[in-house]
Amino acid sequence: MTTGAPAAVKTTASSRMPVMVSIVLANLVASMDTTIANTTMPVITEELGGFELYAWSFASYMIMSTVVSPVAGRISDLFGRKKIFAVGIILFLLGSMLCGFSNSMLQLVIYRAVQGIGAGVMMPFPAIIAGDLFPVEKRGKIQAFFTAMWGLSAILAPMLGAMFVEYANWRWIFFINIPICIVSVALLYFYKEVYQPKKSKVDLLGAFIFAVGVSLLLLTTIVESNVYVYALLGVVLMGLFVAYEKRHESPIVPLSLLKNPPIAWMIVNSFLACASLFGASNYIPLFLQKESYSLFISGVALLGMSFGWMAMAVPAGKWIVKWGYGRLLIIGNIFLVLSGVMLLFLSEGTGFWYASFAMFVQGLAFGMIATVSVIGSQQLVKPHEKGISTSLQLFSRNIGTAIGVTIMGAFLVKTTDFYLGISNMFLYGFIVSLFALASSFMIKAKHT
Repeated sequence: MTTGAPAAVKTTASSRMPVMVSIVLANLVASMDTTIANTTMPVITEELGGFELYAWSFASYMIMSTVVSPVAGRISDLFGRKKIFAVGIILFLLGSMLCGFSNSMLQLVIYRAVQGIGAGVMMPFPAIIAGDLFPVEKRGKIQAFFTAMWGLSAILAPMLGAMFVEYANWRWIFFINIPICIVSVALLYFYKEVYQPKKSKVDLLGAFIFAVGVSLLLLTTIVESNVYVYALLGVVLMGLFVAYEKRHESPIVPLSLLKNPPIAWMIVNSFLACASLFGASNYIPLFLQKESYSLFISGVALLGMSFGWMAMAVPAGKWIVKWGYGRLLIIGNIFLVLSGVMLLFLSEGTGFWYASFAMFVQGLAFGMIATVSVIGSQQLVKPHEKGISTSLQLFSRNIGTAIGVTIMGAFLVKTTDFYLGISNMFLYGFIVSLFALASSFMIKAKHT
């Protein structure tokens, strides 16, 4: 097991605050744009036409943000955090502006991909920069704050989208990002980074193979025809990527990280945990709407997950110092299994409060798993590997979530009885959560 101190960054409380505001704003707009289009896309499609590209307006953003994230983390290890983060914000700003000026659905899909690239670059940096700025015992509280932004965006995004459509124009769901991104970039001035990057050549070919391979695999969760062709090509390219990276002197994804057992098992656990039940937040509002609750109330139920997440994430940093990573991840996965049991009993008439409490328990689980895994991914590697290690953790969650959401959706739509579909969906989640729990026992790291 290799440990490494965080990059030395000379900051004071007064300089940390504007940097924190910068990364929180970037985190907020990136998370908002994953969901804000959900309520407005029918209106957008009606105006622009091209309904056959409806799904791609979401897929292009999701695929690019997922693929780019680990590459951005690695490049930040080579060139420093501040420059790469700023590039991500500017790309997101450019993509947002182009989306707002779209005159066809094809243009919107392409510009959403540009947005997704910017979001993929930005997403790892809240965790990475927090790792540079704060000691271990304080990072749980910081990660909880970032989580609150995701929870807040899950509630606000649909409402803001509807408000812009009703009182202004759908184009403002993209234009609103521009001033926020400008403020975020400006506040990065206060980030006095003294981390010494490990200078080397960028593995452009490796990054390209990785991006195309992962994109093809993600397409299998979206397309309805030629699924096996995409899957086969994706697997072949990922095999080629692994063989190529083993021989490269400066690989875009250092496979040596996977020889670090705690890091490797944390990646596996994050993937399984998110593939099991993280997608529940996509379907709980649908369940409650079927139970005759309003769109707003069904969204409020997800606040239970945000509260649970923060309750665990805030003290997690201090608990790591005392108890180590392995024990806390086992506890987090036990909560995950418990939430799976609760969701198994979700049925007609169980109501708002039962669903909210199930999401609260799930929030406890992911608050522990996500926070401990991110901190571990930073503390258990060398300083020049922290960016890619953190990004791989986030990447494993994104891939797990994409797969889990797709499988859950298949269980739901291929069953004629809605409540039977819900039951089958959460049975799948519960079973995979047991595998996630089993993997947590393999994480032996005890100290930072």
